[in-house]
Amino acid sequence: MNKKTIFRLTFITLLIFILAALVACTSNIREAEMDMNVQKQLKQDTKEKSERTQKKPKAGGTLVGGMYTSPTGMFNPLFYEEANEENILAFTHESLVSRNEHLEFVPKLAEKWEINEAHTELTLFLKKGVKWHDGEKFTANDVVFTYESISHPDYIQAGGILTSYAEPLLDYIPFSNGETQKFEGVVAKDDYTVIFKFSKPTINPIHFASAPIIPKHIFEDIPVAEMPKAPESLEAGKVIGTGPFRLTEMVENEQYVLEGHKDYWQGTPYLNKIIWRVVPPSVIVDQLENGEIDFIANPDGIPLESINNVHELENITIIEQPSFSYQLLGFKHNYRTKEDIELGIFDPDNWKSNKKLSSTKVRQAIAFAINREAILEEVLYNHGAIINAPIAKPFWAYDENATKNYAFNPKKASTILDELGYLDNNDDGFREDPDDNEWVLNFNYPIGNELHEKSASLIKKMLGDIGINVHLRPQKMAAFMEDLSNDKNELDLYLLGWNLGSVDPDPTEMWGATATYNFSRWNNPKSDELLKKAVKAPEAYEQDYRKKVYKDWQELFSEDLPVLLLYAQNSVWAYNNRLQGVEPLPLTMYNNPHLWWVTVGK
Repeated sequence: MNKKTIFRLTFITLLIFILAALVACTSNIREAEMDMNVQKQLKQDTKEKSERTQKKPKAGGTLVGGMYTSPTGMFNPLFYEEANEENILAFTHESLVSRNEHLEFVPKLAEKWEINEAHTELTLFLKKGVKWHDGEKFTANDVVFTYESISHPDYIQAGGILTSYAEPLLDYIPFSNGETQKFEGVVAKDDYTVIFKFSKPTINPIHFASAPIIPKHIFEDIPVAEMPKAPESLEAGKVIGTGPFRLTEMVENEQYVLEGHKDYWQGTPYLNKIIWRVVPPSVIVDQLENGEIDFIANPDGIPLESINNVHELENITIIEQPSFSYQLLGFKHNYRTKEDIELGIFDPDNWKSNKKLSSTKVRQAIAFAINREAILEEVLYNHGAIINAPIAKPFWAYDENATKNYAFNPKKASTILDELGYLDNNDDGFREDPDDNEWVLNFNYPIGNELHEKSASLIKKMLGDIGINVHLRPQKMAAFMEDLSNDKNELDLYLLGWNLGSVDPDPTEMWGATATYNFSRWNNPKSDELLKKAVKAPEAYEQDYRKKVYKDWQELFSEDLPVLLLYAQNSVWAYNNRLQGVEPLPLTMYNNPHLWWVTVGK
């Protein structure tokens, strides 16, 4: 039976991935394979340093943060398009739940929850006394309105990016297609009780309740299609959330001012203001050192070339930990047909094999020929770690022992190719294929990012050293994604970053055969079988069961090689020691910013 997926890829959906890739590619990183125990120790060290400086928090003062790139100006969390907007939204908006240092869900705007035995309903009990920035009460109606907006037929076309939170909900498809006007996926039992209803048993239902919430009383008279253009989504003073700070002023491309929310439900923030300034990377560390800015955090982090210098600054604390992203060298296994691309269809039965890379042994030879340790050292200054499975190391499902480690071994790579009949028959320094045809691998990568450009050159040389002819094809990001998504121009190899948007390890969205982001067009029935098995209810309610299945899947992945994983990078953030109360989490430095405070001076 043909497996078909109708693919509704709007421009904004593609843009989401581009931005995720850019974030992954531009994260600034630091050496060491830091596991969760190291993260806990880091958190403790930071806390102890704060306590040594001054134990009693002091109210008042202003904190200044620096970021390389200004936000695009979208401050509605249901529509934001660019990573730097998170520098604002992390302080202004909140979700029903958040995650702790162990990546476990903990209460936020919801104080507790219950899951029914069938895993088809999730009931959340909301905190009372929470107020929006304009003084209105936060209730279950705001939650229902948020999810109804995400599920609305106009949401995707308007630029919505959070459909994954709503897709498992009851009757999502008929509602999002406009076949019914009644939204039943989330219902308010009363003002402070909300019920999420799912179309089938759900493995991790609380995850789907973690979307940021917007105020119904602000947006209810604005059509979903017009929300992104509304002043309430764009203008300082009109953006309303429940977070500890409110966006009150901004000078586009220069400065963004957040003022403390006096009626914040966890208590008035110690800081009066947080000011974000847009600072060029070339001077941002100097400004950090001399006190013009107080911190540099996600998504930018410390410039790679400056990390060692920042470590030497006595007035600066560095936070360094594994990020939830990785870089890969992709192999195009197959190409979609022109007809399927035009119809938006992903049907592996119609795919055309890429004979240049169809052999598993050829892909393994390429893997052995690439010195990933050298790339880590030369490109990242050793601020990262080699990984062998597309699951972040902090995840419970990552299993180093289940994967094959393609340690640098050019002799082995050459032997594999020799045995397969890839030989240099005309003495031009490059191998021909077993039929004596020219064998050239087209290698596409996006320009404008130093990490990609350096990596591409290194990989070309490494493969050239064993006689593989590689044609570098740098492209602007939009053109790169166009060719990659639509299998154009005989693309064989590609460089890409992937940022894990969820801390559930399910990799189906990138590695399922019909997945949108399966850019390699990897089609392995055994892989699809394992991915489905890993989320099959009720067995998958047990984490040990899923861990075993994902171990088997990682073993298959590393053997068949849809891509070669190059490295996982670290996030490196820094702040002036006058900032106190910082307790970073694995995904962010912005944990409980209402408890941040500053000492006198710089």
